Amino acid sequence: MNVLPLASGLLAVLLSSGVALAQPAGPLAPLAYHELAPSAVQPTGWLRRQLEVMRDHSTGHLDETYPKVRDRNGWLGGTGDGWEETPYWLDGAVPVAYLLQDKPLLAKVQRYINWSIANQRPSGYFGPLTKAEQQAGHLLDVQGTQGEDWWPRMVMLKVMQQYYQATRDPRVIPFMTKYFHYQLANLKAAPLGQWSEWSTVRGGDNLLVIYWLYRQTGEPFLRDLGELVYQQTTPWTTLLGNRDWVMEAAANQTGAHWMDRHGVNVGMGLKLPVVYAQAHPEQPQLNQALRTGWRDIMTLHGLPAGMFSADEDLHGNLPTQGTELCAVVETMFSLEQAAGMTGDVTYLDALERIAYNALPTQTTDDYESRQYFQVANQVQVQRGVFNFSLPFEHGMNNVFGPYAGYTCCTANMHQGWAKFATHLWYGTPEQGVAALEYAPNTLTTTLGNGVPVTIREETAYPFGDEVNFAVDLKKPTAFPLGLRIPGWCTEATVLLNGQPLRTDKGGQVITIARTWRAHDRLTLRLPMPVRTSNWARNSRALERGPLVYALKIKEQWQESKHPDEGRYFTLAPQSPWNYGLPRAVVEDPARTTTVAVKPVAANAPGFYWNAANAPVEITVSGRRLPDWQLSEGVAPQPVTPREGLYKGPVDPAPETLTFIPYGCTKLRVVALPVVP
Repeated sequence: MNVLPLASGLLAVLLSSGVALAQPAGPLAPLAYHELAPSAVQPTGWLRRQLEVMRDHSTGHLDETYPKVRDRNGWLGGTGDGWEETPYWLDGAVPVAYLLQDKPLLAKVQRYINWSIANQRPSGYFGPLTKAEQQAGHLLDVQGTQGEDWWPRMVMLKVMQQYYQATRDPRVIPFMTKYFHYQLANLKAAPLGQWSEWSTVRGGDNLLVIYWLYRQTGEPFLRDLGELVYQQTTPWTTLLGNRDWVMEAAANQTGAHWMDRHGVNVGMGLKLPVVYAQAHPEQPQLNQALRTGWRDIMTLHGLPAGMFSADEDLHGNLPTQGTELCAVVETMFSLEQAAGMTGDVTYLDALERIAYNALPTQTTDDYESRQYFQVANQVQVQRGVFNFSLPFEHGMNNVFGPYAGYTCCTANMHQGWAKFATHLWYGTPEQGVAALEYAPNTLTTTLGNGVPVTIREETAYPFGDEVNFAVDLKKPTAFPLGLRIPGWCTEATVLLNGQPLRTDKGGQVITIARTWRAHDRLTLRLPMPVRTSNWARNSRALERGPLVYALKIKEQWQESKHPDEGRYFTLAPQSPWNYGLPRAVVEDPARTTTVAVKPVAANAPGFYWNAANAPVEITVSGRRLPDWQLSEGVAPQPVTPREGLYKGPVDPAPETLTFIPYGCTKLRVVALPVVP
């Protein structure tokens, strides 16, 4: 592999820009866990079904159906989309292609990768033709301000990293190395914010790949580039760690510093402190900044499904606030990275809660339509401006449609399930593997000692409480197997070949180190009693295991068409929704609720995240609140005093209420007042 030498002029560039050079350029801090190849995981059961639906619909065919990506695509040399939406789509389509080993989709995404590599400029710049190149009719040796926005190239670098992890294509490392030399040479003349503030607030994605490449090559100049990119990026470490920012975001909805409150930017920015901490393990405040910031965000802006409000800005914790789909998938990716770098179980638990609650509710069964903003207590889905910080004049932010609201989510939603699947397993420093998120799949990988291993994970999780691992080896092999015990679990039981092995408290990763033999079977039991959690205005939500449950509301769908944003769907409630939970349920949820679990078929051929398909139902007594009514299109949360009981009129007759997983709902009430 030929790597370009560090140009002598770059040293002067760095010194004149005030960059503290990393001398000597030693190794980065060890990772708590390392990523496996996307192709190492073969999804099975309901998860495979989810990815197949995506492949058969928008994820596999966006380049055929979405005109902005389809027509004259700039990432194939045309004059069309040359910004973020094509890389966004590829950022999900590439891992889906390798997870499913789908030849047509593999061939489709390969075109964009090949074009980018083959058309890299001599300077190292890559991507769609600049305006000057389009006018010239050929490629130029792009330098400095001759280039264009850094941001879409950051996304494409993530695509290239995943592609390399799956294929080991020898072209990728020199391609990235050359581009990062270009960045180092040009970021002073054309800093991250030269063309758009998006690059400034999202520079952490750039830094992530820089350090990943450094782990592959050890090229010292990458450490210098990392310092420069970090200095030019929005100071998320300071914002997250110093706390004033998150409190101000709860009150300030003006245009001042709005990019620092934009929910998608926050989701991306979360990982910056721990990414940078790889190069600075002597600064424990970096990792602490994310711990502090995540806790503060979820305290002031957190919603029951595991996400924070982001409509588009951080906007408090009332269940009438919205959350953008892009914010969901970007926060998931940041948590996946933070978990791997730090090993902090907090991020793994948070990732699971988002993936199994917030993510599935925001797309339709066919994965063609999505909501720009989901709402926690969503008792109807209609056009309107509602209580969003970015309402848009079309009033299309809450409806389901392929293009409703901004179309960034049309392209970006595909990475959510795809990257979650690739991060079910991680490698460990002790040459073993760790199951850190649970879903049906088969892992096929090579251990650090060079021995191939296959582990079949058979489970109905997150609906069922048992996860089974069947180990397949050609010869007995010693290696450690890590298992996450979720924080919501009081005590887990582990069985080996049907015999009790150990019990463990929740909120940790345990390690089972032994000599494994072919056909060994490990069982993890995670008891899931019903519990309640407290949310805005003393409301309560029902939970069981990793799932939050919401009141099941009958839905009436109606299709319409907007002249600018195309077809869309609205939903009207066909059953009452204005109920309160009795205090007895809060005091003893296990005794006052009934849980009915339907089996999820091993191959789950007909599984969808919808109300008709919900594998679990919780029934409980509740009472109507006649004064709780819609106001300006939403269901404003009733005020409940500090003792926790709703003081308004309550119907005397109890009714039996059915709750289903939040992720299976489109209409719902998840945060309910408590009644006597």
